[in-house]
Amino acid sequence: MKTIADIIEAAKKGGRKRIAVAAAQEHSALEAAVDAWKAGLAEPILIGDLAAIEAIGRELGLELAPFEKIEEKDFSKSAAKAVELVREGRADMLMKGLLDTSIILKAALNKESGINAGRLASHVAVMEAKHYHKLFLVTDAAINIAPDVPAKLDIIANAVQVAKAIGVETPKVALLAAVEKVNFEKMPCTADAAIITQMNRRGQLKGCVVDGPLALDNAVSAESAKIKKIVSEVAGDADILVTPDIEAGNVLYKSLLDLGGAKGAGLVMGAAKPIVLTSRADTAETKLASIALASLASR
Repeated sequence: MKTIADIIEAAKKGGRKRIAVAAAQEHSALEAAVDAWKAGLAEPILIGDLAAIEAIGRELGLELAPFEKIEEKDFSKSAAKAVELVREGRADMLMKGLLDTSIILKAALNKESGINAGRLASHVAVMEAKHYHKLFLVTDAAINIAPDVPAKLDIIANAVQVAKAIGVETPKVALLAAVEKVNFEKMPCTADAAIITQMNRRGQLKGCVVDGPLALDNAVSAESAKIKKIVSEVAGDADILVTPDIEAGNVLYKSLLDLGGAKGAGLVMGAAKPIVLTSRADTAETKLASIALASLASR
């Protein structure tokens, strides 16, 4: 797949996936769910304050009659119900509505009643930028504040799963930093990158090719890597950009969208099924693409 539009079209071919929307009384989430139904991507199950959901539907001119609805005004219980539907096979994926991300993640990753897959949850975004030659992934822009090496291994695993879902068989993973050399004392993330790179080379991290630390220009520009004499299978051709912390990830992700004119799709991975999180600031295309991406990742 070469574009965000390709992701949407590929997801359409798989038919509508059942999506449990927790606390669906939120404008952008409800609109995104209905748009996904119209596009043939999703079959929403709306869980929440039904009176509020119907009121928002009328306000936005949305037709909600075709969808299953479940009354549950309490946010935590709404999240638990959405997770239950997925766990029982009555829904294929989750979507966040009005509630906080922490509430839906707590329900999804509960060891007894959730859909825990045994690894850390992380945000994964697929980006289409006009100055790069292919789709690429950015992680983690929204969940993990200062991940250590074990956390970064899970973050990579989640991103690799998404990369494979969009057709990248052996993703090239760039571990980003400000420099290419290891500086244990002042830049610990460079040491993390070196450790993970060596783990990959020794077969401890499979299904991808990893290199780092790499500065962003070396990760995405073959010319920059050549000038700096960096010999790497990943440099200049990265499929996945792993940022050192949430600040770097969030700034990179939003810079691409808001300043770089990139198109994107994002979701949370780490549970047994993906979780769609949409923002009121997201474009309609981003919302639709995020649901499409979750559809592909849930297969």
